[in-house]
Order: sequence, then C-alpha cells, then structure tokens
Amino acid sequence: MGEQAAVPSRVATVSLHTSPLDQPGTGDAGGMNVYVVEVARRMAERGVAVDVFTRATERDMPPVVELAPGVNVRHIPAGPYGRLDKNTLAEHLCPFIFGLLRAEAQGDPGHYDLVHGHYWLSGRAGVVAARRWGVPMVQSMHTMARVKNAALAEGDVPEPEMRVRGEDQLVHQADRLIANTEDEARQLREHYGARDGQISVIPPGVDLEVFSPGSRRDALTRIGLPQDTELLLFVGRVQRLKAPDVLIRAAADLLRRDPSLRSRLVVGVVGGLSGGGMREPRMLTDLARSLGVADVVRIEPPQSRERLADHYRAAAVTVVPSYSESFGLVAVESQACGTPVLAARVGGLTTAVADGVSGVLVDGHDPADYAAQLHRMISEPAWRAKLALAAPEHAATLGWSRTVDELLDVYSASISPPALPLAANR
Repeated sequence: MGEQAAVPSRVATVSLHTSPLDQPGTGDAGGMNVYVVEVARRMAERGVAVDVFTRATERDMPPVVELAPGVNVRHIPAGPYGRLDKNTLAEHLCPFIFGLLRAEAQGDPGHYDLVHGHYWLSGRAGVVAARRWGVPMVQSMHTMARVKNAALAEGDVPEPEMRVRGEDQLVHQADRLIANTEDEARQLREHYGARDGQISVIPPGVDLEVFSPGSRRDALTRIGLPQDTELLLFVGRVQRLKAPDVLIRAAADLLRRDPSLRSRLVVGVVGGLSGGGMREPRMLTDLARSLGVADVVRIEPPQSRERLADHYRAAAVTVVPSYSESFGLVAVESQACGTPVLAARVGGLTTAVADGVSGVLVDGHDPADYAAQLHRMISEPAWRAKLALAAPEHAATLGWSRTVDELLDVYSASISPPALPLAANR
C-alpha cells in the first residue's frame, strides 16, 4: 500500500509588494490581495498555519498582525517606508530576503514546509528562502510582463526588461507553477518555456456568502440611487490597463444612440488610482467632461465587501474591459450577485464569464462595440434577465473551497517524497 501524501503544517506565503491587509481596489491592491486572504483563512481552518510576508510601509507597523486564527501577517522593513513604485522594489529585495530568513530562524528547524510566492517580486525572494530551507517553491504569477506588453493600452508604459528577465528565471526555478486558467498555463508555456508537468491550473474563487443575489431595488436604495437607474458598473483599480475609459466612451456613444436614457443612466466607477493612473488622477473626470457625460459619471472610492456586493446587485451590468486579466475576480463577484458581465475577451475573463450564458465577451476595446451590447442589455430586459439568472450558477462553480482543495493537493504532492520504483523480481 502506498504512503499517504504528506500535508503541510505551516506555509510561508510571500506577498512582497502589497499586503493582504490593504483595501482591494486601491494602490497595488486588487484580486491578488483577495486571493491571498481567502486562501490563507481557509488553509488555517483546515489546520495549515500560514505566515504571509509583506513589506512594511510604515515605521510603526507591528512586526506581526493576526489576520485570522492561524494566519499571521509579518511586516518586513525593506527600503524606505511609504508606498513605492513596484518597478523600484527589486532594488530592495536583499533586506526583504534577510528579514524572511531571520523570521524562519526564530522557529524550530523545519518551521516551514513550503513557500508560495505571489507575483514575480515575491517569487524572487521566495526562491532564495525555499532553497535555503530545503523546501519546495510554489509560484503564482498573477500577471506576466510579456503578456501585458503584448496588449498595452494606448499611452500605457511597458513592463521593464528587468521584470521580463526575472520572470524567466523564476519560471525555471520554481518547483510548481499555479495558473489561474488554461489560457494562463498556455502563456507560461509559450512565453516562458514552462514545462507541462510543472503547471497546475487552479481557478481562484469567490466568497459565495458575501457575494450572493439580492433585491436590485433594495440595493439601489442602499447605495443612494433612484429605483429606475440603469447602473453601468466598473469595479477595479483606476489605470489604463483596466480600461475604465472604454466604459465612459461607450456610455457617451450609448447616449448618442438613445438620448432618452440620460435621465436614468449612471456610470459607476468604484476603485482607487493605481499604477500609471497615479500620474493622471483626473483622467476619467476630464474624459467624462470632454465627452459631455460628466453628469452621469459617479466615481467612488474602494468599498467594503458588503457594500461592494450592493453595488453589484444594483447594477444593470458590470463592465470589465481590461486589456489583460489573469483571471477577473470582479467578473465572478458580479455574477455571484446575479448581475451579468460585459467583458473583454482576454486572458482569464474567457473562463470567468460564460459567453452568451452569464454575460457577453467582446473582441477588442472599441467603445462602439461595448455601447451596442449595453444598449441591448437595457432595451431587451428579458435577455438581460436570462443572463442574470444564469450568472450565479456559473459563479457557484468557482467557490474558494474548490481552490483550497486543489492547492492542498499541489502542496502535498510537492512536499511528499517521490515514490520509489518497485524492486525487480529476483
């Protein structure tokens, strides 16, 4: 009888450039932050302790913060305090790695069974620690430089060559790679030469208790909008990569097609400035004004999860026009709340949205194409209702329990010794 697969008792999760304690939708915090938090909590509930290592951004941050029972966030000083551009963080990898190694040295030998890095910077640090400790290195890329550079928005800045080289090295150094979708697995193979046996495809999940269907009318009331509002919703970091400008341009086109919508149309943008968006803080407001739609655009800061769920429920449709998405958690959260999604046919969105069933995928980023679909959503309520009915069913296939089940299988396979070949009969 074969030996039972080993189960890790403690995992070192590395999230160098953004903390799981940060509010998603602002700065560099997004779907990856949600992923790290949700997986860590559920791992701990199953008896696997998780330490999340991140860079300290303030001098008075406590060294350790308990996120949940069995989950600790460890703040490591590395470079100057304050928010730093991601492209400069590679300069501060050495002190971060030193802090990572020092934290492990304070425990018993074999304190961590495995390292899981999130994003390439974390992976660079995680590989050093994993080799030093003699444990497997599992890596989730979340986004990849070559993929982003191949689909740049107009006016956006390409990812630096240093990141491209760093990802190349990381793919060949990691023991296992976690891809969110089959499309991401293909990108890892084609752009970085990853091996088939090295990649495990494990979709992220959605919190089906928080993000669930509810009364649209009640949700509109709770977020302060009239009952007849047709809310076109964008949720995410405000930067060119996420393309909120495509929605605003599409709304202007929609109002030209049907001026009668103006009294009840609202374009809701929920999120904070991020990346290149920090350099152009008035991009969306100036654009809305220039297109003559400033009166229908409502820009709000990132919201709590419960408040965000109300925004989804209140919306006629959630629009995700990103140029690149490794998965597209916003799309799944929206569908879980019973709201169909209009999204770009890119990356993980082709998995997150069931095209023609729970939403619609659009080729390219022409605002006119989005406007045509938005007009149909509004003018054909029976069709929209059919999409809305199927949306939670599709989202239900992507719960976090499934994600954690499959991650634990990868973890166990990584730390278990390879089976010895049977001895030949003599």
